[in-house]
Amino acid sequence: MKPDINGLDEIILFVNEFYGRVQKDDLIGPIFNNVISDWGPHLEKMYKFWNAALFGVPGFKGNPFARHAPLPISAPHFDRWIELFHETIDHNFEGEMAENTKHRAELMAEMFLKRLENLPRGGADRVIV
Repeated sequence: MKPDINGLDEIILFVNEFYGRVQKDDLIGPIFNNVISDWGPHLEKMYKFWNAALFGVPGFKGNPFARHAPLPISAPHFDRWIELFHETIDHNFEGEMAENTKHRAELMAEMFLKRLENLPRGGADRVIV
C-alpha cells in the first residue's frame, strides 16, 4: 500500500515529479518552458499553494489565474495537465487526501478553463492583473 499525502514532504515530492513530467511533455511542456526560465521559484510557490489548498497552511500569495490567462492554452491542455497530475498522484500515493488532491486539481482546471473561455479573444485582452 502506498502512503497518503500527509503534509509538506509529500507535497514537495508530487510537485517536483509532476512539474518534471510537465517540462518533458510534448503538448504542455513547450508552453510552460517558454514562460518559466527558472523552475526553482515556481516550484517553491507551488509547494506553498498546495500546502494552503490541502492543509490550510498560510504562506501562498499570488493569483494563479492571472498567470495562466495570457498563455495559449485550451481544453486539450487542461486535459493533459489533469492526466499528468493524476498519473503523478497515483504513482506515489493512495488514500483520502490523494483522492482529494486529484479532485481539487480537477476543480481548478475546470474553473480556469471556464474563465479562459469567457475572456475576449486576442493577446493583451487575455492578460488579467
